[in-house]
Amino acid sequence: MTEIDKLLEKEYLDKNDLITLLNANKTEAEAIFKKSSEIKQQYIGNTTYFRGLIEYSNICEKNCYYCGIRKGNKNVQRYKVTKEEVLEAAKFAYDNKYGSVVLQSGEISSPAFTKSIAEMVEGMKELSNNELGITLSCGEQTEEVYKLWHEKGATRYLLRIETSNRELYYKLHPNDAEHNYEERLNCLKLLKKVGYQVGTGVMIGLPFQTIEDLADDLLFMREFDIDMCGMGPYIEHHDTPLYEHRGILMSKDERFFLSLKMVALLRILMKDINLAATTAMQTLDKLGREKAIKVGANIVMPNLTPVKYRDEYLLYEDKPCTTESPEECRGCLEVRIKLAGDDIGYGEWGDSKHFAKRTE
Repeated sequence: MTEIDKLLEKEYLDKNDLITLLNANKTEAEAIFKKSSEIKQQYIGNTTYFRGLIEYSNICEKNCYYCGIRKGNKNVQRYKVTKEEVLEAAKFAYDNKYGSVVLQSGEISSPAFTKSIAEMVEGMKELSNNELGITLSCGEQTEEVYKLWHEKGATRYLLRIETSNRELYYKLHPNDAEHNYEERLNCLKLLKKVGYQVGTGVMIGLPFQTIEDLADDLLFMREFDIDMCGMGPYIEHHDTPLYEHRGILMSKDERFFLSLKMVALLRILMKDINLAATTAMQTLDKLGREKAIKVGANIVMPNLTPVKYRDEYLLYEDKPCTTESPEECRGCLEVRIKLAGDDIGYGEWGDSKHFAKRTE
């Protein structure tokens, strides 16, 4: 029995265990992927759920060093999808039995933004007879704002920390009032307090990031007791400050492989959470989302953003599927999920089983 096999038999993995597993080569990693696939089958089953993605706006108050829609990027054409277009996209999701939608935007804190999100959540609930599940990913807000959106009908919220290492956090963000590590953690606590299914995530393969950092990221998510996760490889964007460090990056193949191990290990650590097969995985590997589903992911996000806006919501370069119609995207993902061996949970919210257990 190999060292990897012995570790995978342990009930509780510590940081040193995770470092060893994250360093596994491609042959050794097969045992990790087999274990995570078995756990997914046992605790989640072979169902993958759709989350129709609506990228509402690329207007952002943040100036994160890695992000293509950062406030300081003057080469971005800023946009805001109209309420009517958002509701039209949500109706497509409802009519095609997606079960759920994700409303995502750049980070803004203002009364007008708060009101617009509340109105769109309310509108989506009305047009679907309360049948659409709604996830928000709209950044750091006050407890009152989170409560309002929750009362209007949003039940899930994704707020990615990008890294749990405070020192690394400030290599990715300016160290100022708009980019406060403690405030980001506090917002995650507020979301849990309000009653959301809480999701977070990290980037994998960042400049200055170590395997030890990634092991800590996995432990952070277990200790915070998240309900869902969206994480994937770091992909550079030429209009960002972090781009100048591209020379120290591991290769894209290495970043993808490491991301796949992170997905598998998080499934092993947190057996019943919702885990996304992110678009960034497909950016680095043509079968990236299928591979993520096979090793533990159970959520995919077909893009419902009107095509005319999509090229302006580029957090990173080479984002796939920016010209596909919603119908084409649905068809493509149906094929990909079936190739991965899963069924699609049409008409189901696909809520986090972990959340149900956590809030019993």
